[in-house]
Amino acid sequence: MLRTAGCRALVSGRRFRTWSRGSERGRPREPILQPSTKRNSAGPGTLSAVGLVSLAFSFFSQDQKEQPNPEDDIILLIKKAKLSVITGKLEDADRFLHQALKLAQQTRNNQAIIYTYTQMANLAFLRGDLLNAEKLFKAAMSQMLGSGTQQDDNAVIEMSLKLCSIYASTEQHGLAVEGYKWCIETLEDKIQSQKDLPEETLSAKEKDNTRLLLGMTLDSCARYMVSRKQLDLAESLYEKALAISRQVQGETHPQTVVLMNDLATVLDMKGHHERAYDYVRRASDLARETSHPDEYVILNNLARVLMHKGRYSEAKLVYEEALKQAESKADQPVIERIREGLGELEAKTLKVQVLGEKSH
Repeated sequence: MLRTAGCRALVSGRRFRTWSRGSERGRPREPILQPSTKRNSAGPGTLSAVGLVSLAFSFFSQDQKEQPNPEDDIILLIKKAKLSVITGKLEDADRFLHQALKLAQQTRNNQAIIYTYTQMANLAFLRGDLLNAEKLFKAAMSQMLGSGTQQDDNAVIEMSLKLCSIYASTEQHGLAVEGYKWCIETLEDKIQSQKDLPEETLSAKEKDNTRLLLGMTLDSCARYMVSRKQLDLAESLYEKALAISRQVQGETHPQTVVLMNDLATVLDMKGHHERAYDYVRRASDLARETSHPDEYVILNNLARVLMHKGRYSEAKLVYEEALKQAESKADQPVIERIREGLGELEAKTLKVQVLGEKSH
């Protein structure tokens, strides 16, 4: 990314989705990359939980002393910032993080500086301040690379991925594409080099973390390709991401279910309705079996595929079930999409009835 973006550069799409490197349950989303304005997913959606959060307090894990310790103050300020984000007090969070950064710089605590910059960038992204988020992510990466972190370190790639989403959101297509390409190629090379390393050199968990990061990158890039109407490439990327999720996380993992649904969406858009049905049917079955929190979103997609296959009666029943679930969760955007689908289905059904009457 240094060659294309001024630095080596995650949050769905749309909002970034969370893979299980500190994962929450995934959610199917519209194929558009944008900062989250509704949910704080605390995952690859916000970079802290995809790797850096798990390292955060290990940065400051030296033995505690009874006398005042600047690191204790930094930790406290970061905790206050995190609590402020959770409670929606974003201005307070920004103030606490600036205080933490000032103290980290005064004490020349490089690890604290890096982590605080990252948290400030995540916060700016959450608030939709993409220009500032970009500057802060670059500042964090500059600190990391300057302190000896390798360019293929997962934390660097995670921040590179977030920069890709910023470039995609701001329609900087060239930077977004080059960024995704760099992230994918770097991770593929890294995985290949790690493949035969013994467990005592690199644990299976660490190898899986890198594979999951590749899966997350493929997923994010696929969603961007959908938004650019490059459906063949999106299909290929989704297939690779789905294979990784199945292998590492299992068939029933929420993220695997989401990827099945998203792949079905692309296939349906390409007119491959039978293949789309196979994937979305499986996704809906798994969503029901595992009590997936966004089952109704997948049901909405299933209904649409059924409608495109001409199975109108079945589609209506599935739409109605999806609407019932969406209304119970007061998810207004999804409710509106389902109602639009029902309206389209009603029009198609009426047209078939009219044509049938004319034929007699």
